[in-house]
Amino acid sequence: MKLDTLDIRLLNLLQTDCKKTTKAYANSLGLSNTAVYERIKRLERSGIIKNYVALVAKHEVNKNFTVFCHIKLIQHTKENIRQFEREVLKLEEVVECYHLSGDYDYLLKIHVSDMEAYRNFMVTKLTALQHIGNTQSSFTIKEVKHTTAIPLI
Repeated sequence: MKLDTLDIRLLNLLQTDCKKTTKAYANSLGLSNTAVYERIKRLERSGIIKNYVALVAKHEVNKNFTVFCHIKLIQHTKENIRQFEREVLKLEEVVECYHLSGDYDYLLKIHVSDMEAYRNFMVTKLTALQHIGNTQSSFTIKEVKHTTAIPLI
């Protein structure tokens, strides 16, 4: 689906605050309520808008210790990769997982309460997964920039 300028402006508004009324978006875009409603429905049907979520303040729910963990598998067989990916999906502390090129095979983003909670996660859950050969963890000092918005230029 090709996006026009109004679609991009609407998506930017929705990525900033998706709780506004259709009328508020219509006023911002200079369109009718119906036109905005139809655009939103079209963007949803096409899969461009995948979901609507609430962004939770990590510090308010005691999950503000963020860890980036690089994982190297013992072997890069199709079955090892599939099994690791199936298992990592079950780990609630892992909020993002990326299969990478380079020295490490995966990068995990993990949210826990503190260093002790991360140690417990590593010992009881992560290192219990099969086929992990090596891990390297980095701990955030300060979150300088965080956004969920996809740039639509």
